[in-house]
Amino acid sequence: MKLKEILVNCNLLEIVGNKDLDILDVSFDSRKVNEGTLFFAVKGTQVDGHDYIDKAIEKGASAIVCEKLPRKKVDNVTYVKVDNSAYVLGVGTANFYGNPSEKLRLVGVTGTNGKTTIATLLYRLFTDAGYSCGLLSTIENIINREVIPSTHTTPDPIELNGLLNQMVEKGCEYAFMEVSSHSVAQDRIAGLHFAGGIFTNLTHDHLDYHKTMANYRNAKKKFFDGLPQNAFALTNLDDKNGAFMLQNTKAKKLSYALKHDADFKGIILESHFDGMLLKVNGTEMFTPLVGGFNASNLLAIYGAALSLGFNKDELLVEISKLHGANGRFDMVHSESGIVGIVDYAHTPDALENVLSTINDVRCHKETLITIVGCGGNRDTTKRPEMAAVAVKLSDKVILTSDNPRNEDPDEIIRQMKTGIAEEDKHKVLSITNRGEAIRTAVALAKKGDIILLAGKGHENYQEINGVKNHFDDKEALSEAFKEAR
Repeated sequence: MKLKEILVNCNLLEIVGNKDLDILDVSFDSRKVNEGTLFFAVKGTQVDGHDYIDKAIEKGASAIVCEKLPRKKVDNVTYVKVDNSAYVLGVGTANFYGNPSEKLRLVGVTGTNGKTTIATLLYRLFTDAGYSCGLLSTIENIINREVIPSTHTTPDPIELNGLLNQMVEKGCEYAFMEVSSHSVAQDRIAGLHFAGGIFTNLTHDHLDYHKTMANYRNAKKKFFDGLPQNAFALTNLDDKNGAFMLQNTKAKKLSYALKHDADFKGIILESHFDGMLLKVNGTEMFTPLVGGFNASNLLAIYGAALSLGFNKDELLVEISKLHGANGRFDMVHSESGIVGIVDYAHTPDALENVLSTINDVRCHKETLITIVGCGGNRDTTKRPEMAAVAVKLSDKVILTSDNPRNEDPDEIIRQMKTGIAEEDKHKVLSITNRGEAIRTAVALAKKGDIILLAGKGHENYQEINGVKNHFDDKEALSEAFKEAR
């Protein structure tokens, strides 16, 4: 492809060299550059791609996109100066792959909690209905039922457009993806054409990156601001930021809610550990999913599916068949009658939602034991909040390691403890080893008791000192149940 074709719809400030150059590949990582590559020098949070321009040229880069032209230029290399390399990386990569997002109906889901469940269940809904679909999620990427491991909530623009291109080549008609706040702020989704966007909620998370809740909120809103006129923008009116997301969008504005009037209105009629009876826009349905947060997720799925043309008469029947995403309110039962619940809840709000759901359904004669930790090298301000929520809504709490990464797990637990009032400390144990914490909870539990294992959900590893060791919460809990027989 010609360089000038890749740079269509990019804001170019200056070109030094030949814009009719043939480009064989694109990269923003100098280690992956080969002959004929267009290298994008992008300023990241850790490194600045401008420092690697010379290395990229040494490895065969024939053109460079940058925000600052180097003083010394190499003959036969074309330099393109832009005001935002990250944005041009997104748009340019989409052009390089032939803009695959325009060849299928792509729906993005953003918000603090619920992204994975909504994207995954939309994928399952449309796949079960006979459509060829793709999924880009925290748990996994799927192209027409073929699973591809996932490393990020939202991949980088090159991987992202490459996956979308594979979806187009394999005949996908729809694609559903999680859109993280990082990906919006870093222009990873620049150049993508969305058929619709869904907002779930906004609660305390990622302040290590965004610094303020306003920045975090505005990153989400930027996604809706960029939706085209022929798309739909579906928001949760039960969240105080829901209406804010739609203020400047050109897309068709739609809403869903449990507590407010909305285009897609739901009411929880009955709630049990084996599911809920809901009324959706006046029609009753049963779902095996549990909790108000899942009722809200199902409303989002209902609204999005209708907006995409799903048959209305069949929709609630098909939604009622859907089961939750892996690691989201995932139940494990022991032979002795203990109920285990594995959930990805890793923010104060998500943890409160899960615990509130359990407390709404339980009979309160049993003991609720919560095992929870906080990740290392992430937002430290939510650590005391997580502990406070766990103690307020549980009978017993075990503070343990999550993914400590490069932090001291004992220090993380110490910071969590600062959120616990003196009168509640008798309810709390601290056990750094996550496996030991799980075994202790099982030893403390008796028939009918409930163990919530929060924070890691679907993850099958624990990252300690930068090394990912195999650890699966559901597997560890099941094994502890067997050992306790």
